[in-house]
Amino acid sequence: MKDKKKNKRVKFGFTMVELMAMLIIIGLLATLVVTKVASKIDQARLLTTKANLKMLHSAVSQFRMDTGRFPNEDVGLLELVEMPPDVTNWPEGGYLETTDIPPDGWGNPFIYEAYPESGKQFAIRSAGPDGEEGTEDDMLSTDAS
Repeated sequence: MKDKKKNKRVKFGFTMVELMAMLIIIGLLATLVVTKVASKIDQARLLTTKANLKMLHSAVSQFRMDTGRFPNEDVGLLELVEMPPDVTNWPEGGYLETTDIPPDGWGNPFIYEAYPESGKQFAIRSAGPDGEEGTEDDMLSTDAS
């Protein structure tokens, strides 16, 4: 009778092999999810930067039409939200919906350039993902149009 009780012993839990297999599967799934999410974040930053470049380019063009001049390169894009002392035909509230100049998708400020090398009258530059001006990943408002 004692032998029957020993054989009917119930086992609870998982074996070490089952736990390891489960951890490997979870790790693989997590890797797939993280790589997909990271690429979507990079895409969103690019799209945000392109949209802001286009919006700022339009605001500078509107500033030119209203005032007869482009923003001063020393002051730059601030003239879109703060009224310059020499301008009379400046709309109340400025040329942007906010009172701040938005940053690019990576949190860096945009750079306003009057008469850049491209031959255009002005350009607005984002330093891109690396945050360094003058590298290959820079984005220009003249490219976003």
